[in-house]
Amino acid sequence: MARVLLLIAMLLGGTAASQLPEFSQQYRQRLGGAIDALEEIVADFRRDAEAFGLTVSEAIARQQASEDPFIQARGNSMAVAETRLNRLKRQAADMQAAGPFLRLVAFARGFDPQMARSTARDYEPALPVTAEGLAGAGIGALGGFLVMRLLAGLARLGRRRPART
Repeated sequence: MARVLLLIAMLLGGTAASQLPEFSQQYRQRLGGAIDALEEIVADFRRDAEAFGLTVSEAIARQQASEDPFIQARGNSMAVAETRLNRLKRQAADMQAAGPFLRLVAFARGFDPQMARSTARDYEPALPVTAEGLAGAGIGALGGFLVMRLLAGLARLGRRRPART
């Protein structure tokens, strides 16, 4: 029975970990789409600002200093959009420059929570046929094995009786 549980834990761990590269890949696709959308918004704002002789920063500052709460909110939204665009571009560049295995590190280091939630909501599992996916499966299987061995060791410790003297 213990071997069956160990095998199940290894299969579950391997399966779960093998999906990390696929999740990262689907996240990267969304990342590109989000960057395109935000670039369009910032470009429109930049054109509007330039039409009035302002830089993007000056236009945002003017909106944020406005007496009108709506205009202030739009200025804050634009500042957030510009900051997010720069952060997403940095992450995309990091993920592009990283090799297959380091992409997961780049993903984990700077992932966008909103985009990760959207990716998780629409995520479709995939068969791990890449080196990353197979390595993830192996690491997950090893993790499942180690967890089960740890639990078995703790169970044995709990069953030991103190020696009588």
